[in-house]
Amino acid sequence: MKIIGITGGVGAGKSQILTFIKEHYKCRICMADEVAKQIQLPGGICYEPIVALLGTGILDADGYIIKSEMAKKIFEDKTLLEKVNQIVHPGVRTYLERACEEEKKKGEVELFFIEAALLIENGYCDFVDEMWYIYADKEIRIARLKESRGYTDEKIHQIMACQLSEEEFRDKSDFVIDNSWSLKETQEQIKTKLEDYTWLK
Repeated sequence: MKIIGITGGVGAGKSQILTFIKEHYKCRICMADEVAKQIQLPGGICYEPIVALLGTGILDADGYIIKSEMAKKIFEDKTLLEKVNQIVHPGVRTYLERACEEEKKKGEVELFFIEAALLIENGYCDFVDEMWYIYADKEIRIARLKESRGYTDEKIHQIMACQLSEEEFRDKSDFVIDNSWSLKETQEQIKTKLEDYTWLK
């Protein structure tokens, strides 16, 4: 089983590409943002440490973390953001390590994909077998974000300013997919790259 990291700037089309891969290959896909949410649910590995840090005031009547209350706490004390990240980021990594081992034991999938915008920054280059950078022209990404998410120019530029540059993404990646044009062209790049793996009709 090959472990592949999927990263790239906002609006590059990572989710679209993973939807295609999921439909056509024997794989498992883990989205880091979804994992982070899951491990903060009651019983999750980050739930108790976060509640211990922020207090039971962030919980609703059923014991679930209220995101708005959590955000309020962090806004009031900026040092808490780093402390929460120190809980969540290792928690995500632990979850992914366990998931990889489970899939290896099952032997049912050939490819294990991990998607996150911050894979490189969070040190996953040494965890994955390959890092894929999903590239798209900046102007195309801006147009997509305006159309699909209704983002303003200001919000888009704020997000992009916090992400790695194209040069940094390329420098740390093993493979680049150009997702600037048609979906068919992107799919052909993926099919060529994964020609040794099972293609599900």
